Amino acid sequence: MINNKIIDCLNYLSFLKSNRKLLYLEFKQNQELKRLIEPTAIQTVFQPILSLHTGGTVGYEILNRPPKTSLFPTTEKFYDFVGKSKDVMEVEYFLRDISLERYSEQARSFTAPTSNLLFINIQPQLLENPLYRSGKTLELLSKHGLSPKQIVLELTEKDAVIDYNSFVKVIKHYRQQGYRIAVDDAGTGYNSLKTLVYVKPEFIKLDKSLIRDIDKHSGQQQLVELLLDFALQSNTQVIAEGIENLAELEYLQKLGVHLGQGYALGKPLPILKEGTIPTSKLRTLYYA
Repeated sequence: MINNKIIDCLNYLSFLKSNRKLLYLEFKQNQELKRLIEPTAIQTVFQPILSLHTGGTVGYEILNRPPKTSLFPTTEKFYDFVGKSKDVMEVEYFLRDISLERYSEQARSFTAPTSNLLFINIQPQLLENPLYRSGKTLELLSKHGLSPKQIVLELTEKDAVIDYNSFVKVIKHYRQQGYRIAVDDAGTGYNSLKTLVYVKPEFIKLDKSLIRDIDKHSGQQQLVELLLDFALQSNTQVIAEGIENLAELEYLQKLGVHLGQGYALGKPLPILKEGTIPTSKLRTLYYA
């Protein structure tokens, strides 16, 4: 028995020695995360989402950006770490609170329509967490004078959903409260396509890699047409992300894509500002 304990202790010390750099890095990242979870450290920006038929702004995607640091040189690396952290729920709640608070402040000064939709990014695995389903988001919405009917939960797939049957029940729970669902990065992999079939979201967001120079590449055009056909049959609206020039915009309008988002329509800003499409570029080719 004593020998086994000694062996376990030696194995543990060996593990610490062989993984000391990785463990120290994780420790430093945890310390950095705690330092960054302060309202003054996080910048919140709002990117408009427009109707490609009328040119009107239908809502905004809310994005929270941490400052670049040596441990988190990009926003993506920051959120990758958050998703694996034991503090993920605390961080998510903090970010959700400042997102809604800052939107509410902007909406009052901007007199934004109450019909504006707010797209909030979330990893699917968090929706299945019992703590996340405890009604805290409803409390935050009430606190900031907002309604679940304004909120679109935008599913970002960092990790694949494992149990789709269970996940569909979770989605039903949120829909019953008034939330709507969007699937982000559609068309980039098997998991996003499988999520479309099971979840039947109200919005499909086409990944920017499909939109970049779509007017020049037949492969991208065919895939977008397939996703658009699926959306039309399932009463879903398609949002093209990453529109950066008029050639892309015109082609998407011709296809009948419902909504658009990107620098050509409106940049992410810390203030609410409606997006714009040049009037001469509005098309009537639209499929309801």
